[in-house]
Amino acid sequence: MAEFTKWVACYGNAISYTDRKEATFGKNLTLRYPIKMVFDGDQLRFHFSNLTGKEDVRITKAYADKTVITFDGGGKEGVIPAGKEIVSDAIPMGVKAGETLQVSLYFKDYVELTAGTFISGPCSGGQYAYGDYAGEEILPADFTRNTNWYYFLSTIDVHTKEENRAVVCYGDSITAGSWPDYLMLRCEREGYKNVAIIRRAVSGTRVLRQYDCITYQAYGLKGAIRFPIESEVAGADTLIIQHGINDIIHPVGEEVNKFRPMSDLPTAKELCEGIESLYVKPARELGYQVYSGTLLPIYGWRTYADFREELKNEVNAWLRTADIFDGCIDFDQAVRDAADSKKFADGYDSGDHLHPSEKAYEAMAEAVPEGILGGKKTA
Repeated sequence: MAEFTKWVACYGNAISYTDRKEATFGKNLTLRYPIKMVFDGDQLRFHFSNLTGKEDVRITKAYADKTVITFDGGGKEGVIPAGKEIVSDAIPMGVKAGETLQVSLYFKDYVELTAGTFISGPCSGGQYAYGDYAGEEILPADFTRNTNWYYFLSTIDVHTKEENRAVVCYGDSITAGSWPDYLMLRCEREGYKNVAIIRRAVSGTRVLRQYDCITYQAYGLKGAIRFPIESEVAGADTLIIQHGINDIIHPVGEEVNKFRPMSDLPTAKELCEGIESLYVKPARELGYQVYSGTLLPIYGWRTYADFREELKNEVNAWLRTADIFDGCIDFDQAVRDAADSKKFADGYDSGDHLHPSEKAYEAMAEAVPEGILGGKKTA
């Protein structure tokens, strides 16, 4: 029996609308993303998405380190149609767990940079350079800057051993933040060698609604559109959902912001039913174990109000007790103040009273039960 028998995602991000600025096109541009391998394998395949683009995107050159990434049976250029995703050829390339792979893309012609996502964390971040440097080992410092925007590259699969698997972390800006990276580092530190942490997160996204105006379009696609695309992950068997706070905190009334009517505010019942119908039921059809993640403190956030706190608490009570889940990861309890549950614990607030600090993100990663990382069902 061959040592490597199946495809498993070893890296993954969501793709949605990028922030709409005055300039939305680039030319003669190199993008480079370092990706840490978590499994040994003998082949790689690369998923590139132009989900939110309005024009086709032509990748002039693509490399994994010095190995050329090819398309459609050997072609060196790849075209991502508007609104679509493409997958590269299976690239024969031996990789080892722990090594870092440099994925480089070069765009010779004008390219619409509207399909991507912003993520952060100790294992996240890439570079861009003006000029054709995709095949170079080092990008020239004079023409290079760092970026946390990931354009087009959505997933990397490795052909690997049968026991390897992936866990999908699904959410909004909280999950676009650092806790999935800290969870990956925890797996490495504690010896969970057969699990990849795949992040599917877009800042600002809501479960039930989305913005179609360019002012807030970067707040992403709603759950009904996102989840069927983002849930397709090779080798995944577990889903962690931490999503819903933006449905609660965004609506302020048309008299304050015409794009954020109070009619957008769901009841707890509507939000919980949305999570069940849009996420849990489709995930079950894919054979996933599904874990809820409670919503975090919001006291002091600029739209905080008692009715939002009450709504959040209703949803959290359901997330903790609903029997449709295989278990609940109580992120809220992991980061909140023991004396005042509305607030973050001391040192756990990033400063905006909505997003966790790095210390809190680490605590979120520590709150994930060992059974999820080991592939065992946990109560």
